[in-house]
Amino acid sequence: MKSHQYETRIRYAETDQMGVVYHGNYAVFFEIGRVEWLRSLGISYKWMEDNGIMLPVVSLTMNYKKPARYDDEITVTTFFESLSNVKIEFSYEIRNESNDLLTTGSSILVFVDKLTGRPTQPPSYILEKLANFSES
Repeated sequence: MKSHQYETRIRYAETDQMGVVYHGNYAVFFEIGRVEWLRSLGISYKWMEDNGIMLPVVSLTMNYKKPARYDDEITVTTFFESLSNVKIEFSYEIRNESNDLLTTGSSILVFVDKLTGRPTQPPSYILEKLANFSES
């Protein structure tokens, strides 16, 4: 599965005084998308971290097309883009219930050894799960 979707409703606490989603919350929506995409493959962030692998974000871009507003139901789609020796890349789309494109983005994360703090190759269990993507 190269993409994963989750739906959520915009809560009051996620908006500014104008009822528009505060820009920093989009990074949280993207993070939830990544975590749930990995979970859908049977990979838990917590398990990864408990087993010595961290996955910090090293690049994050966002493009705002239209505002999301209080009580909107949004769909966040996370797309797997690529995997290299130490990096994994995702892209994102956020749409409202009318299917209007609200926000796009991308992120690059680096696999890091928790003990050394140094970049490391993706664990074999990640490579096995993603092997099907390069074959299609």
